[in-house]
Amino acid sequence: MAIGSIPTYALYGETGDDPTTDWVHCETIQIRSRLHNYRILPHRHEKLFQILYLAGGTAEIVVDGRSTQLIGPSIVTLPSMAVHGYTFSPNVQGMVLTLFDSRLTDILAAMDGVRETFRSVQVISLQDHEDAARTVAADMASLAAEFSGRGSGRLEAIEARLMLILIALHRLQGSGQSAGHHGPGRRALQHALRFRELVDRDFRSHHPIEVYARKLGLTSPHLNRICREHLGDTALGIVHQRIVLEAKRYLTFTTLSAKEIALSLAFDDPAYFARFFKQKTGLPPLAFRAMQQSTMA
Repeated sequence: MAIGSIPTYALYGETGDDPTTDWVHCETIQIRSRLHNYRILPHRHEKLFQILYLAGGTAEIVVDGRSTQLIGPSIVTLPSMAVHGYTFSPNVQGMVLTLFDSRLTDILAAMDGVRETFRSVQVISLQDHEDAARTVAADMASLAAEFSGRGSGRLEAIEARLMLILIALHRLQGSGQSAGHHGPGRRALQHALRFRELVDRDFRSHHPIEVYARKLGLTSPHLNRICREHLGDTALGIVHQRIVLEAKRYLTFTTLSAKEIALSLAFDDPAYFARFFKQKTGLPPLAFRAMQQSTMA
């Protein structure tokens, strides 16, 4: 890991590729956070999805530079590569569930719309949803018990509990109306989601949109129409959004210079990167960093 880069862990503080011999890991918030004096510094997880269940106590979460105060019961879901950190109260109670992002995709493959909910960070308060809070708490406890045990069908039971938790959270987010889409609209949404996955993987390559379109079996104009309908921007706009997000992460959470960030994002000309960033955000890179540091001080 280069000096000044954003720490990328399996579990917090652990750099190994595989956090467990299973596809899932479950531990209490107390176990890891008290080792770090209840402060988890900004970091991210490559290829891992996390659910933090705050059953009691309080927490401050910072995601990509934005701070949110949490009071239990609450849940945070974090897709891979989202830069996040926490400050917990010493009386914190709850659990952290970590699984491979590819496994999440497999689990939710047959449920339209649910996977889409968890492609972005979700911060969900359960305080005003007593029935949902009780259900989630019971499913989390059962999942943790299965994880700690060695009963027959253990991983299958964990997967079933996890699916119930994710469906409950999806419903709380008010996204259930998307579950009935079929036909051309459904195919277009699948193309849009696949495009975003390709962009997340390849944005540093600065591929022309034609390259993405060919991989999806589409024409560039068709891909643009799909992106506008389902993602709210052109295909090129989606690529630019992803580049800017990564640049913001580096400017906020590392000490890399603007030139080093430009090179890490495959810009041959740092001056062009600076103009690109200012065009998209309204601020030069170092001015954006200064603003972020002032708000986080």
